[in-house]
Amino acid sequence: MSPAAAGTPVAARPVFIVSDGTGITAETFAHSILAQFEMRFRQIRVPFVDSVDKAYETAQRINEMYRAENVRPIIFSTLVDAQANEILRNCHGVILDMFQTFIEPLEVELGLKSMHAIGRVHQNADSEAYKNRIEAVNFSLAHDDGQSNKNLQSADVILVGVSRSGKTPTTLYLAMQYGVKAANYPLIPEDFEREKLPSTLDQYKDKIFGLSIDPQRLSEIRNERRPGSKYASLENCRYEVNEAEAMMRREGIKWLSSTHKSIEEIATTILQEIKLERDVY
Repeated sequence: MSPAAAGTPVAARPVFIVSDGTGITAETFAHSILAQFEMRFRQIRVPFVDSVDKAYETAQRINEMYRAENVRPIIFSTLVDAQANEILRNCHGVILDMFQTFIEPLEVELGLKSMHAIGRVHQNADSEAYKNRIEAVNFSLAHDDGQSNKNLQSADVILVGVSRSGKTPTTLYLAMQYGVKAANYPLIPEDFEREKLPSTLDQYKDKIFGLSIDPQRLSEIRNERRPGSKYASLENCRYEVNEAEAMMRREGIKWLSSTHKSIEEIATTILQEIKLERDVY
């Protein structure tokens, strides 16, 4: 009888994320691929493998795990250096080389050799795109939770919604990933009594996008912060969510519920709705 059949937990399959830079690209790709398989994986991130010596050290580490667990580790690699790649290919692992898979066919199609530069994705700290992202993050922090009304004309999008509906993490994700200048404003009981958006937002209605959330989930989130308070009560959460959604419908504001959506899904929907275009690099 197999260990799984006997009820013994199956060990998580080791997965190495190997990169000459931060490994974020390889990690994102690995998560997307491995999510398709109903089994457990154990991730080992190995960033900054930017020399032959480090490649040998990584290969040795992979081989040691292979001998200890008697299963070939899966390797997601974004190494650019050919010699370092060859070292990894000779170890006891299943290697998925993203550059070989995607760069070489593109070289043929474009009739152009790639740069083959180590850490190229993250090395241009002085690039315009990088500066735009830093500026967007600073903007989003300065305009978080309605802290400031200054320079709202520079905002690409203004998120509105009740407190704890996901506005802050969404604005920061938009800023860090896409360089989007995103402000956010909480809708509060005073706004509902007036049945109007905050007056500072009137002239920017074309930039506004709304977030809502299931009242039950909102109550759970708020109770983690202020347990037993009126702010966190289910009755109050139902009132605020209903009033916020009614206001957004009256004002013609597009909105979505964040209850069952990831930050990535919310951000993608917002980008589609506000039709922002950004250069990829």
